[in-house]
Amino acid sequence: MKNLDIILAVVGGAVAGAAVGLLFAPKKGTDLRSDIAEYLKSKGIVLKKSKLDKLVDEIEAEVG
Repeated sequence: MKNLDIILAVVGGAVAGAAVGLLFAPKKGTDLRSDIAEYLKSKGIVLKKSKLDKLVDEIEAEVG
């Protein structure tokens, strides 16, 4: 079980790091949201604009 915890921690850290990198990138917010939507769509996840905005706001609240 400890190995699984370590793997989950590494993956979680990678996701959080990627999110922070995207949020602090020197891009306009609309461009960033579009990039996030395209990335999620490429992974098979489709979000409506309101859901995407909520996701970005939640990530921003965790970071800031």
